[in-house]
Amino acid sequence: MLVIDSQVHAYDRNHPGRPWKGRSHGPAPDSATGEDIVAMMDRNGVQGSILVSTFSFYRYDASYVLEACAKHPGRFAAIKPVDASAPDIIDIITEWAATKHAIGIRIILDENVSAFPPKESLSRTLSAAARVSLPVNLLCWGNLEYAAALISEHPNTRIVVDHLGLRQPPKPPRPTAPWDEVPKVLALARYDNVAVKISGACTLSHCAYPFDDIWPPILKIIDAFGLDRCMWGTDWTRAIALLSYEQAVHAFLSTDRLSHADKAKLMGETLTTIYGWSPARRSAPIIDRVSPDGRPRRNAKDD
Repeated sequence: MLVIDSQVHAYDRNHPGRPWKGRSHGPAPDSATGEDIVAMMDRNGVQGSILVSTFSFYRYDASYVLEACAKHPGRFAAIKPVDASAPDIIDIITEWAATKHAIGIRIILDENVSAFPPKESLSRTLSAAARVSLPVNLLCWGNLEYAAALISEHPNTRIVVDHLGLRQPPKPPRPTAPWDEVPKVLALARYDNVAVKISGACTLSHCAYPFDDIWPPILKIIDAFGLDRCMWGTDWTRAIALLSYEQAVHAFLSTDRLSHADKAKLMGETLTTIYGWSPARRSAPIIDRVSPDGRPRRNAKDD
């Protein structure tokens, strides 16, 4: 099975050569380099990941994720946050579309609506992305109705809704009613150009691993959109205070809620279609000496 993580954040330590512009919203290591992420992927049977440039640290500078892509050919592709209100946004998108390893842009709409770029700027950005066939990733939790109005005006732009469209915590406590806005997410399924990342889902669980309570709402979303428009992801390292990377992988890879064929679509095949990118094929790793809940297990080479 081809397993691809739809959202990972890679970043270097804070240093003068590439200083952080802000602080993480939750606990984070001093770095989560491309090397660190490749090691985690190899331990857990993940062949590739999309690196979403970390807005908290780098704002609109995607140079670090491009550097990681270049250092680890065939393992990563890159998504860049953009400022839709930038006067040269069309040039920015055109240049990014021509950049090696670039497969999409991201627009962040998670603050108060009054702080958003003007509607005409957002429309110009979505139209420009459509012209160069770049998917637009929307972080729009808390503003799903606003996003729906924007999406309805751009049927030719591929939209990817980040993180199930649901507000997710960077650290405990988890929200008491994390799935309340699922009906608003389901309403977006009417738009054929919209896909959704089933990313960071385990951070919403009120149960211990394997997070069984996430499945009823997730299956509703999968049923509404279809597996051809749903993509699994960990949202590492944003989720670091709530679960391990291994748990985020194996809660889906090991579940009996999905068939093998369904897992293959959700955890890799759909992503290759939505983004037009696939990692280099790799054989399964021969690592993993502990299970996601911390118990010892056999080495994979013994299976």
